[in-house]
Amino acid sequence: MHAITAANLRSAYGGESMAHMRYDIWGTIAEKEGFSNVSHLFKAISSAETIHANNHFNALKKESGDYLCASMAVFGIGNTSKNLQGGIDGETFEINEMYPVYLQGAQFQKEEEAVKSFNYALSAEKTHVELFQKAKKAVDSGKDVSLGPVHICQVCGWTHEGDLPDKCPICGATKDKFQTYS
Repeated sequence: MHAITAANLRSAYGGESMAHMRYDIWGTIAEKEGFSNVSHLFKAISSAETIHANNHFNALKKESGDYLCASMAVFGIGNTSKNLQGGIDGETFEINEMYPVYLQGAQFQKEEEAVKSFNYALSAEKTHVELFQKAKKAVDSGKDVSLGPVHICQVCGWTHEGDLPDKCPICGATKDKFQTYS
């Protein structure tokens, strides 16, 4: 694997791993503050971030050794509104800056496994930011977010609220490959 693509996969792996943990922690805070649906949302998206991290890690299957991994990450513990803003900021960074650049580099270097992994994550992050924005609007008005079931594709991490789709629009996985959070 080309060094730049491998470094970008390691960075993305680190960022997604931290997002998983951050959303898990923020979900616990939301629950304590009485926002059980926001808590479920954080926990669902946390699992999607784990899928992204796993995909990035698996794309590195032929790489081994110790590496310093520089990853952009939102830090801090605040109230649920502030934590949702942290989620919005982190997902927006990935959508607008990180994944487009990583994807372009992987395409240029013809690293197909990395291209697939970066595409999966980039597509899924767009739904994450929308769901966090919806939740923040509700929390800022003093209410818990109204959510239907949240479905996570276990192949690519695509996140969908509402009726379970027949197949994932990103990777084509069938409905039996989804985990539901409600």
